[in-house]
Amino acid sequence: MKRREFIRHTAMGSGAAWIVARPVLGRMLAMPKLTQKFSAADTVMLGKTGIQTSRLAMGTGTIGVGHHSHQTDLGIRGLSELLLNGYERGLRFFDAADAYGSHPHVAEALKHVPRDKVTVLTKTWARDASSARADLNRFRRELGTEHIDVCLMHCLTEEDWTERYRGVMDVLSEAKEKGIIRAHGCSCHSIEALRAAARSPWVEVDLVRINPIGSHMDADPKTVVSVLREMRAAGKGIVGMKILGQGDLRGRQDEALKYALGLDLLDAFTIGAESKTEQEDLMRRIAVAA
Repeated sequence: MKRREFIRHTAMGSGAAWIVARPVLGRMLAMPKLTQKFSAADTVMLGKTGIQTSRLAMGTGTIGVGHHSHQTDLGIRGLSELLLNGYERGLRFFDAADAYGSHPHVAEALKHVPRDKVTVLTKTWARDASSARADLNRFRRELGTEHIDVCLMHCLTEEDWTERYRGVMDVLSEAKEKGIIRAHGCSCHSIEALRAAARSPWVEVDLVRINPIGSHMDADPKTVVSVLREMRAAGKGIVGMKILGQGDLRGRQDEALKYALGLDLLDAFTIGAESKTEQEDLMRRIAVAA
């Protein structure tokens, strides 16, 4: 399969606002009335993990596949400076993944900030125990850090993933006990996998696709929200992605952000910017949407 076709079929990145828009797939839902002020730099807690970080995570994986993304196109210096620009404005959440190829870029940014002041989230495609162990060792070398705050199993689609990939789960549990990671969980790319994550006591943090028009989501917004309520009741950390529908809501960012903020279900959400101007505009929009 050619790279262009592969990207078109997979498109598993972190849902930036700034890519080319596609036709809107569904009607915008009624917007909630927000009763409090919000900021991208608000300090939030990820479920019951004890991890405190910023409401907005800086995504590094727009069309993140094959160790490449729109953000890594900026180069190590360019992306690290973008992360540091956000840090200077109160953003403390770096969202990386092996599939994005963004570990070296995050590592460069980490050289310039106190390690305990940022949350580093990354994701592994490992589907067996030996691969998971190798990934954890490699990831820490690439990131230049002794520990990873959140490590997720990336892009789960199977309904029975909690049984099928038990070996990976055990490796991540052991890593948490040893202090190699602080929390584990998954990113889901089917409603069946999402429901399994909601039921699993092993999942501490879930990266879930959510926006008001159902674009690039596991199911329609109403269905996904019902599963998120289960996760919230179980005390899981919930981080939203595809907030802007992978570009489908490019012209309606304020409405989409207000929807995410008004759900009262997301601890944080991740959006990838590709420039300091876009990043700062996004932060302004979050404040305005509230």
